[in-house]
Amino acid sequence: MANPLYDTFFGRHQGKETPFLELVDGATINHKAYLELAAQYAHVLTHLGVQPGERIAVQIAKSPQALAIYAACVQAGIVFLPLNTAYTADEVSYFVQNSGARVILCDGRRYDALTPIAQTTGAVLETMNSDGSGSFASRAEGMPTTFETVARSEDDLAAFLYTSGTTGRSKGAMLTQGNLLSNSKVLTSEWAFTSKDVLLHALPIFHTHGLFVATNISLFAGCKMVFMPKFDLDVVLDRMPTATVMMGVPTFYTRLLEDPRFTKNVAQNMRLFISGSAPLLAETHVQFEKRTGHRILERYGMTETNMNTSNPYAGERRAGTVGFPLPGVELKITDSKTGATLPQGEIGQIEVRGPNVFKGYWQMPEKTAEELRENGFFITGDLGQIDQDGYLHIVGRNKDLIISGGYNIYPKEIELLLDREAGVLESAVIGVPHPDFGETVVGILVAEPGAEPDLDAIKQNISASLARFKHPQKLIVLPELPRNTMGKVQKKALRAQFQDLFAPA
Repeated sequence: MANPLYDTFFGRHQGKETPFLELVDGATINHKAYLELAAQYAHVLTHLGVQPGERIAVQIAKSPQALAIYAACVQAGIVFLPLNTAYTADEVSYFVQNSGARVILCDGRRYDALTPIAQTTGAVLETMNSDGSGSFASRAEGMPTTFETVARSEDDLAAFLYTSGTTGRSKGAMLTQGNLLSNSKVLTSEWAFTSKDVLLHALPIFHTHGLFVATNISLFAGCKMVFMPKFDLDVVLDRMPTATVMMGVPTFYTRLLEDPRFTKNVAQNMRLFISGSAPLLAETHVQFEKRTGHRILERYGMTETNMNTSNPYAGERRAGTVGFPLPGVELKITDSKTGATLPQGEIGQIEVRGPNVFKGYWQMPEKTAEELRENGFFITGDLGQIDQDGYLHIVGRNKDLIISGGYNIYPKEIELLLDREAGVLESAVIGVPHPDFGETVVGILVAEPGAEPDLDAIKQNISASLARFKHPQKLIVLPELPRNTMGKVQKKALRAQFQDLFAPA
C-alpha cells in the first residue's frame, strides 16, 4: 500500500532540482532540498516516538522549515495539526488536550508559556524559530535525507483543523488524505495551473487557504511559489511583475487598491487573482477591474470541506457570487427545519456532499451527527441562494459565527470574558461589516445598575486570553439588549443597528 498524499504532492518531485520556494531575500529552495529537509524532520518525529495516526501540534511562524514539517508529517503518516500563531497559551492548552497531540512544536519565545501544557499532557515540547533554528532543527542535523514513506490510504487522517461554532469549544475537523487530494486535483484543473506558474504566497499556512489550497496546488502543478512570511505590500508589488497567480483574502486586495503604485502595468504578467476566506465587497471587484483589467475570481470553502464552489476561470466571474459547485461536489439549498430541498431561487441553508467533505469532528460524535447527515451531505451553517443562471450567492449564516480576515470567531468565547468584567451585567458579541476584514468584532455591553464600565480596562483585560484577531474593535454600552418574546437576544437587530459602524465616510 502506498501513501497517496505523499506520492501525489511530494514523491513526484523527489530528486528534482526544480525551483519550489523563492524567498524574500532572493534565495530559492528547490524541490530536492525541500524534500530532503522534510525527510530529516520525519526521522526526528519518529525518534520522538510519534506513531502513524498520532498528532503533532504546530504553532510556529511561517517559514520554509515550517512547510517542511507538513511534508514530514505526511511522509511519516502523522496527523498534522497547525495552530494560529496568535493563539494564547490557554487556547493552545485546549487544542493539545483535545487532540492528544504527542508533540508540541512552538517558537522559542513561547517555550516557557507552553511548558506547563506539555507537563500536564505529557506531550514533548520542541522549538522552531522563524529562521529555522531551535531544538527541533538541532535534532535534525545529521539525520538521513531519505525516509521510508509510511503506507497510508485515502481514508486515513492527514490533518486536524480546529474550527468554531457559536457556542462551546472549538471542534477538530478530521481531514483525510482523500479530502485533500480530491480538492487540490480539481482546483489545479479548474484554475488552469501548470508548472510554468509562479504563485504569490502571502497567506498563513495554519489555515486551509494557505496550506491545503495554495501549497497543495503548487505541489501538484509543480510550480514555484514566492514564499512570503506575511502579506507585505512592498514585496508583493516588487514580485508581482514576474508572478502569474495570487491567492488572497479581501484585505490583500483593498490594500493593493489603496496604493497608487499598484497599476495595470504592475499586474500585466498576472493571469489570475483569487479571493476567499471572507466576503469580497462588490465595490472591490469593480475598483480592481477598473484598475487592472482583471476580475477577481471568488470561491467558497470552509475548514470542513476545503473548496466547494468557484467562479469560472473561463467564463463570467460574477461579483457578489461564489460561482458554481466544483466537479464532484453536490450542492443544494434546503429548509433548515425540515431538510427538504428548496426550489431554485429560494434562500435556505447550504448543504454539500463530495470527496472533499471531512470525516467528522474529533471525539464529538453528537456534533458530527448534527452537521453531517447519514447520506453524506454536510450542513454548512451558511445561508445561500442559487440564481437563475446557477451562481451561488452567500446571503448570511444561520449561526452567529464571525469571519474576520478569513479567521473564524465564535462570539460565546468573547462574551464569557466580557461578562466577568467589573460593571458588566451582560454582553452580546456581533460581527459587523468592515471594508478590510469583511467583518470585525463588536461587543455590546449592558452595565450593572449604577455602574460605568471602564471600556479601555475591559479591552486590556480580555486581550490576555484572546488571539489578536478576536479582539473587539469597539465596545458599546446600551441600556438593554433587544430580545424576543422568549427572552432570546436578537443579534440580527444589533447587526442591523451597527452595520454602518465601519462604513467609509
